Amino acid sequence: MQRFIGAETEYGISTPGHNYLSPIVTSTHAVVAYASARGFGDHRVRWDFAHESPLRDSRGFDLRRYHQVPTVDPHALGVANVFITNGARFYVDHAHPEYSSPEVTDARDAMLYDAAGDHILLQAVADVAAFSDNGVSVLEGHEPCPPLKIYKNNVDGKGASYGAHENYRYARSVEFDVLSRALIPFFVCRQVIIGAGRVGIGQLGRGAGFQISQRADYIEQEISLETTLNRGIINTRDEPHTDADSWGRLHVIIGDANMSQTSNLLKFGMTSLVLDAVEAGVDFSDLSLQRPVAEVSRVSHDLSLGHRLTLSDGRGLTALEILRSYHERISTNLPPEELTAVDREVLDTWAGVMEMLATDPLSTSHLLDWTAKLALINSFLARGITIEDAKISLLDLQYTDIDPARSLYHALVRKGRMHTLVSQDDIARAALVPPEGTRARFRGRMIDRFSDSIVAANWESLIVDTGDGGEQLITLTELDALSDTRSAEILESAATVSDVLDALGRGGAG
Repeated sequence: MQRFIGAETEYGISTPGHNYLSPIVTSTHAVVAYASARGFGDHRVRWDFAHESPLRDSRGFDLRRYHQVPTVDPHALGVANVFITNGARFYVDHAHPEYSSPEVTDARDAMLYDAAGDHILLQAVADVAAFSDNGVSVLEGHEPCPPLKIYKNNVDGKGASYGAHENYRYARSVEFDVLSRALIPFFVCRQVIIGAGRVGIGQLGRGAGFQISQRADYIEQEISLETTLNRGIINTRDEPHTDADSWGRLHVIIGDANMSQTSNLLKFGMTSLVLDAVEAGVDFSDLSLQRPVAEVSRVSHDLSLGHRLTLSDGRGLTALEILRSYHERISTNLPPEELTAVDREVLDTWAGVMEMLATDPLSTSHLLDWTAKLALINSFLARGITIEDAKISLLDLQYTDIDPARSLYHALVRKGRMHTLVSQDDIARAALVPPEGTRARFRGRMIDRFSDSIVAANWESLIVDTGDGGEQLITLTELDALSDTRSAEILESAATVSDVLDALGRGGAG
């Protein structure tokens, strides 16, 4: 079955020297400046909440507090919302600028379009600076915004954590309990490959030391609907954004924001393959853990990777040994002819990284974020600087700076000490052009051609102004809706939105 994937990244934001400014205000500056610089600052598309159900739980209940669909002013402070020509959404989520990537069909594109978010945020920073240099504020009633710094990380150093969420379509025919049992040990252990690394132990980071994952110390339950508190290894939010009878959307919150392209490829690719295996009936129940929540932090805090997790049957296995079991069962049970080239790349890279980690974790410092960061830290510790020194915390932060001129990650790339899979030109193109094979293609092209006519939108539909005083809903329920060549031809030849609607039969898409 084709796997559809998406990512949501909440970026850290700061205004050095202007600590009094609310990040809600600065995040709004970033989104609105990006929109204004591209000519649609005044016409800001309203988010259509009709298909939103954040309190519906995959376990079969709904805690929704309202029965009417809310309407939120798209110009209100803190709710700025922009749709991008690549089919993505760029908006303010609480006190962060958030980039939600377009839907894609494989792990390589998921990695690429996630990286496109960094490019878009960099453009927003430059747009803010350009307006401010001219003494212009894009927010009425506010002073021009001072220079922004954007970080792709998950902690603010003051006890708060913000998310880098993953989304995967799965077959509703799979019982959610079966899915959860299979995924919990995997999610506990995969951090040794996809962890971003963090200076500080505990939620407040006051414990001296370095750990593998930024999110580990914020996981407090096995299974939970919450995303901002009482976070679970498994999140149960049931918002499929497609045909809810046939498909579910696995919303993954136990993961770090990655700079490394290899870490990101493996994050999306390994998880997709585990889901493939579960849907194929592969049994992982013998890998269940006695105390999975406690093990999340234990694995993260053990840089040697020697910690043995206690399984429900009393065995003790390391995280790498458990991940090898997943890899072996996937390789054995999924027919080779059904594996794509990306699947095979993920399996090969997964196996190679595990072998290197087992021999010497730091041998992966050209591939993985946490070991790259640890290698940099060790070089400072060798000079007599202690782990408690503020310079080490600054190094941790600077690694995640998305500005190539200041980012330690990008410095490693320039020096040939960090392996990449796609070029900056590839990333820049992905920031503009939607992926093939999903409804994001139609959404992105509509935004490119007819953005002034789009009144409201969400992942499943567009509401457009027909030009005669009316509005029309274009449905995009299926994840591959209007992704074919005919749809592209319609958009290329249409002179108006009305032409598009006529060609589609006035909004029918599927």
